[in-house]
Amino acid sequence: MSLVLYADPVFADHQMPAGHPECPARNAAAVSALAASPLIARREGASPGEVADVERIHDPDYVAAIEALAEAGGGSLDPDTYVSPRSYAVALDAIGTAVAATEAALAAEGDDPARRAFAAVRPPGHHARPAKGMGFCLFNNVAVAAARARAVHGLDRVCVVDFDVHHGNGTQDAFYRDGGVHFVSIHGRGYYPGTGADDETGEGPGAGTTWNRALPAKTQPPQYQDTFRAAMDSVLAYEPQLILVSAGFDAYIDDPLGNLNLEEEHFHWIGAELRQAADAVCEGRLVALLEGGYDLEQLGNLVAAFVGGVAGS
Repeated sequence: MSLVLYADPVFADHQMPAGHPECPARNAAAVSALAASPLIARREGASPGEVADVERIHDPDYVAAIEALAEAGGGSLDPDTYVSPRSYAVALDAIGTAVAATEAALAAEGDDPARRAFAAVRPPGHHARPAKGMGFCLFNNVAVAAARARAVHGLDRVCVVDFDVHHGNGTQDAFYRDGGVHFVSIHGRGYYPGTGADDETGEGPGAGTTWNRALPAKTQPPQYQDTFRAAMDSVLAYEPQLILVSAGFDAYIDDPLGNLNLEEEHFHWIGAELRQAADAVCEGRLVALLEGGYDLEQLGNLVAAFVGGVAGS
């Protein structure tokens, strides 16, 4: 099997202060590790994003404020989250690329490898709340892709699986009362941003469609894998028509921003579990978007291992 890689040099134009862990070198590491892989059927560049898609998730005043801040030369939203002069345009490209990968996956027929995709986009997105950027994130790429799949393609059940070590609070906020999106997150207990307790399960029409598991620091791989299997049981029971993935690689044992003792082989296993779930319930339609992962020496290897699992190598 193979998949489509979405990557583009434009994502390096979102600049952060010197020494910031969310840097352009992250994308370079991920893409270079996949450049010669036989698992990549083809590579696609960035696609321009539409403000109308962003505003399915984000408040228009917030979107306009990010644009204005970029045009004014940039600045900080909080001590960790920055806007540079090109950040608004690049964040729109990240949204457009997430949407393009999702559109291609939904349109794929037969043996078209576009049914599965990995998009090395930045800035990351899963912490971005409807009216607030935070945690290195400006716009929520995976949430916008999910919302468009529902609004444009009429999907009734979309699943977002987030295995970043930091809870995807922005994605949860977007769909907490929405029964049409099942949000599944496995993350570190007590890590930033402090949300994602096991009893956060949704409200109103979304009651029961949020599934969180917060694992203690230094959780060993067998315990992590047991939890991930339970997560996949939740995904299978929901029977989504599409699986989107917030793929964070900071659960790696040596990641500087948090670890759950995972090694390279475990990211391959995660990819394989997701592939099997997608094959079982949604004709293999699976789109993964890069979120965290800050060990620059190993990030490329971790991404390549994950992609190998998704592709079935």
